[in-house]
Amino acid sequence: MSDGYPLRQLGEVMRLDIQRTPMMPATTYRLAGVLNAGQGLVAKGELDGGDTEYAAMNVLRVDQVVMRKLTAWEGPITVVPAEFDGFVVSNEFPTFTLGPELVPDWMRHVCRSPRLWAEMKNRVSGTVQRRKRLNPEQLLQIELPIPPRGVQAKIVEVLDAVDDQITALDSEANAAEMAAGAIAESMLADHAHVRVGNHLDRIEGGRSPQAVDRPPTDDEEGVLKVSAVVAFRFIADESKTLAVGTKMPESAEVQAGDVLITRASGAIKRVGAVCRVPSDVRGGLYLSDKTLRMVPADDLDPEFLVVAMALSGVREQITMAASGSASMKNISHSKIGELKVPMPELAEQRHIASTVLSVRSLGGALRAEANRLRQVREALLSGLLHQTIIIDPAGLEVV
Repeated sequence: MSDGYPLRQLGEVMRLDIQRTPMMPATTYRLAGVLNAGQGLVAKGELDGGDTEYAAMNVLRVDQVVMRKLTAWEGPITVVPAEFDGFVVSNEFPTFTLGPELVPDWMRHVCRSPRLWAEMKNRVSGTVQRRKRLNPEQLLQIELPIPPRGVQAKIVEVLDAVDDQITALDSEANAAEMAAGAIAESMLADHAHVRVGNHLDRIEGGRSPQAVDRPPTDDEEGVLKVSAVVAFRFIADESKTLAVGTKMPESAEVQAGDVLITRASGAIKRVGAVCRVPSDVRGGLYLSDKTLRMVPADDLDPEFLVVAMALSGVREQITMAASGSASMKNISHSKIGELKVPMPELAEQRHIASTVLSVRSLGGALRAEANRLRQVREALLSGLLHQTIIIDPAGLEVV
């Protein structure tokens, strides 16, 4: 096994380098934000310099590292790509210039390393969890193995190839899901719409118990988070562990085959998302007050209900029916029942659902392969940083 590359503090190979620009009235500035988990930057629109309380903001320059000091344990760090050169961020986002020993694209991949996020988390300071910060000096104290530039370039080549394959699989999965949606719209275009409530036995919900914000272990009970229900997909891990001594009503336990819908969310696109619970769901998970169970009557196929609730016309109704503030939208039981959906005979419902879901399953298989590659990529990056995988211009060697 290799002794590995030498550990060096980041402060030895990059430096804090902040360029400030004053906020001038009648001058337009392009705003950027830093995504978590090293996923890059996001454009946040334009700002007139006279419309902000900031006297000055930080300027992003290509190939610099930028991080968010707040909630640094979430990995909000990346390398600035060319398309964000000249964007501005608040003073919560310090910038760093790389030294000649670092290849910018290698550092971009390092910013996506859980090892780096763990080191950032270990150094945050403050008393309130969501207000803890990582100062620039604390980031620069982190030690990482720094390979030669030639090896860094080869690592970039390998990881970029994996990323390209992941992107291609995601694109194919998106195309399959879009095709499934178009098929559903076409097959149901000529059917009359009726109140979905006329074809439901009932709508059931849970409650909001005390819980710990982590997934429950196999011998613990949990309550679903809103993110457990997305269109066509149930994510059991998106749940919180019930606090010790907390009891939930038996009727709120999630069962295989349930059709679930989100009642409320901070994002309107998540309100009214519908999925069916798979047959292998674990026991001990419960509905919250924001996740509801739709119980179809005998003349409504559960799989068809999932398909119908994702139609563009139904989604438009959900958007119009949702109430609440910009930070929390919700739709009531009664308004869910008032939604109008196409309603063919039961045999045709089953045929349409089978056709649409078979196409969606192709997208699901592609997405699963993309997720598998993400795991491979994470292991590969970890191995390269920990020197369990040695790379040189001739190729890879696993040791």
